[in-house]
Amino acid sequence: MNPNDAKHSQAFRRLLQIMNDLREKCPWDKKQTIESLSYLTIEEVYELTDAIGEKDLQGIKEELGDLMLHIAFYSKIGDEQNAFDMGDVLNTVCEKLIRRHPHIYGDVKTTDEEEIKRNWERIKLEEKATKKEKKSVLSGVPKSLPALIKAIRIQEKARGIGFDWDDTAQVLAKVEEEMKELNEAIAQKEGQDRIEEEFGDLLFALINYGRFIDVNPETALEKCNKKFIRRFNFIEESAEKNGQVLANMTLAEMEEYWQEAKKIEKKV
Repeated sequence: MNPNDAKHSQAFRRLLQIMNDLREKCPWDKKQTIESLSYLTIEEVYELTDAIGEKDLQGIKEELGDLMLHIAFYSKIGDEQNAFDMGDVLNTVCEKLIRRHPHIYGDVKTTDEEEIKRNWERIKLEEKATKKEKKSVLSGVPKSLPALIKAIRIQEKARGIGFDWDDTAQVLAKVEEEMKELNEAIAQKEGQDRIEEEFGDLLFALINYGRFIDVNPETALEKCNKKFIRRFNFIEESAEKNGQVLANMTLAEMEEYWQEAKKIEKKV
């Protein structure tokens, strides 16, 4: 037995008891529903993502606790409605993990990561068939995901059943093809809807390319966002130090500060 098991069990029981107390005694907690909590849960996930991006381990610990609170909250409401409780939630995910890892808990013999992913998607489809749900490979991608993350998940799921490019060169060629089609749509003034469609195709191809060169597009874009903010803040600070008003500066003047910010970053 893991020496931390008792500690974990005690902390988990403590959380569930606090949740019971809050649901019984706190006016705000008493009136919450699964629907009212949903947007707050999304906010907590983004806060966790921020902490991960900052490599803030203490922040990650705190945000994970907030998410665990939400899981306890949903489970408590489910229990009140005689639909499910925390035990049902945990056992459901345990059973799912066992089913989807036949190379660990069954008689499948493989250590190949791609085969493991294909087995995962195949088992998911079998589960949907059992539940008489729509059996599309892509039906498990949440509709409300941000578009960039949704594109990543769509591509990963398609890859899981073998629908994918053979090599990086093919994907790069697709990116170049989509860039050409976008430029042609703009040059020929084919209309905003057509241009938007071609722009979307280009983004989708770039996300695919990122996957092939082991770059997470979401992570890469967020790093770019932070870099832009950092350099723009330098422009603002430099302008203020020199008694300049940003709105009255020329683009060339701002560009000088931008290039200075880049030089400082290279020295760090």
